[in-house]
Amino acid sequence: MKLRIPPKWFLFSAAPLALAIGLGAAGTPTQVVRWESFVGNIRAVAAGAVGSGTGAVQPAGAPWVATGGTARVDLATGQLLFQIKGLVLADTSGVGTPGNNPEVVGTLVCDADGSASGGNSVLVSTPKVTLTAQGEAQFSGSLGTLPAVCSSEPDTAFLVRSVAGPWFAAGIVRTP
Repeated sequence: MKLRIPPKWFLFSAAPLALAIGLGAAGTPTQVVRWESFVGNIRAVAAGAVGSGTGAVQPAGAPWVATGGTARVDLATGQLLFQIKGLVLADTSGVGTPGNNPEVVGTLVCDADGSASGGNSVLVSTPKVTLTAQGEAQFSGSLGTLPAVCSSEPDTAFLVRSVAGPWFAAGIVRTP
């Protein structure tokens, strides 16, 4: 015995599926990027720079560690959330403390290799946030409209930096 499906049943069952597929394709794709943790800067030399050209961020002059944290940015809206824990010096007389750094900024390094920006990475930073004596800092808010290169190039990095500029920690395990 052969199973026969009436044509109108097929039409009714296929229509919602086609509509769902069509709406999914027309919807705005998500542009959320996440970094699952942080690693402290252990290279205090120019070879530890992140970014290129005028957008290169130099490493701090001493090694740093971080015990945890996350970062998340929506490249379409500019909404950013980051939190970092245990961001402290790994050596010098200030070992185990944030040293003389009561504030930090979070920075997106867009087009890290500079391939789409004339050899220069594009930096977008948060306002200054407090870095506690235990090395904790957080920010949640908008960076405003991000430069197009932040979403068109896949090589975007996230750094936690001194307000003077050098980076202390980098976001790691990026998705997507």
